Amino acid sequence: MTRMKSKWLVLFIVFGLILTACGGSDTAEEVETVAEEAPAEELDSPATTAAPTTTTGPTAEVCMVYDIGGRGDLSFNDMAYAGLEKAIAELGVNGQDLEPNEGGENRAELLGLCAEDGKDVIIGVGFLFADSITEVATAYPDVSFGIIDSAVEPGNVAGMLFAEEQGSFLVGAAAALKTQTNKVGFIGGVEFPLIQKFEAGFVAGVKAVNPDIEIDIKYATVPPDFSGFNLPDKGKEIALAQYEAGADIIYHAAGGTGAGLFEAAKEVSESTGSKVWAIGVDADQYNTVSAELQPYILTSMLKKVDTAVYLTIKAIVDGTFAGGVSVFDLSVDGVGYSTSGGYVDDIASQLDDFKAQIVSGAITVPSTP
Repeated sequence: MTRMKSKWLVLFIVFGLILTACGGSDTAEEVETVAEEAPAEELDSPATTAAPTTTTGPTAEVCMVYDIGGRGDLSFNDMAYAGLEKAIAELGVNGQDLEPNEGGENRAELLGLCAEDGKDVIIGVGFLFADSITEVATAYPDVSFGIIDSAVEPGNVAGMLFAEEQGSFLVGAAAALKTQTNKVGFIGGVEFPLIQKFEAGFVAGVKAVNPDIEIDIKYATVPPDFSGFNLPDKGKEIALAQYEAGADIIYHAAGGTGAGLFEAAKEVSESTGSKVWAIGVDADQYNTVSAELQPYILTSMLKKVDTAVYLTIKAIVDGTFAGGVSVFDLSVDGVGYSTSGGYVDDIASQLDDFKAQIVSGAITVPSTP
C-alpha cells in the first residue's frame, strides 16, 4: 500500500512540473505586462506603506526685464528684484530676470522672448517700456503684463504708478528740519516729468517748514539722453559742487547716479570736519550701501516698487489679475520715508504729522515744479 502511494506521489510531482514548464512562460509575461501598464496609484499597497510623494510645479512663470542700469543700482531696479524674490520665496513662482543693452534698444525683443517662452506675467521695470510693452502685449493678448511708472492701453497690462511727490515732500521736510546752513540740494537723474515729481515734492516739503531755505537743483542729463540714471561720477561731481556752495543736505532721485552723492557726502564731511548729509531714494539706501557710507545717509524716500511687483505677481497666482492702473501713495504706504540709522527719530512726529495732513487732504502736494 505504501509503495502504491509513493508511486502516485511521484507521478503527481512530475505532472506538476510538466504543467509549469508548458505554461510558466506565458504567465510570467502576463504579470510583467500588467506591472508595466498599470498606473502606480492603482497598484495595491500594504496599509503600512507611506503615501507616494507628489511633485507640484511652480504656481506661475514670471519674467522681469529691468530698466537701464539693471540689477545692482542699489535703488529702483533692485527694489523691483526684491519684489520678485519675495514672490519666489512666498508664492512658489519661477522667476527669470533680464537686462536690456546699454541703450535699451532691445526692450521689445526681450519682452517678446519672455512671451514666446510661455511666461504667465511679464514685468517691464520703468516708464521707458511704455512703447515696447504696448507692442508686445498687443501681440500676446493672452499673456499678462505689468509696467512700473506708466499706464498703457492694452487691457492685459497692469500699470503701477506711485505718488513720488508725496514721499519726496516728507524727506524735503526732514531736510528743512535738519539743515544747519539753510541751504539744501536736489539731484535728478534726467530732467523730465517723472523725476520732476520728486523735485516738486521735495521743494514743497522744504518750503512747508521754512520758505526761506535755498534749494540748489541740478540734473545729470536731459532727454533724449537717459544715461543720467547710471552716472555715479557725474553724481559725485554735482554733489561736491552743491556742498561747496553751502548745501549741507542733498536729496537725489537719480538711480545709480546717486552712489556718487554718497561718496561726496563722506568725502566732504571728512575733509572739512563739518557733517553733511545725503538723502536716498526708492530703497532704504542706508541698508544698501557699505557701512562706511551709512553715517551720511539721513533718510531715504521709499518708493515701494517691491510691494507693487509682489502684489502684481500675487494677483496672477490668485487668479485676480486685472489690467488698468493702480496708484501707490501715502494712504496705502506705497511711498514713505526710512528711519534706519536713527537720524530722523527726533523729528519723526513732525514728519508723521505732515503725512497725516497729506492723507487727509489738508495738504495737496504738487507734482510739477
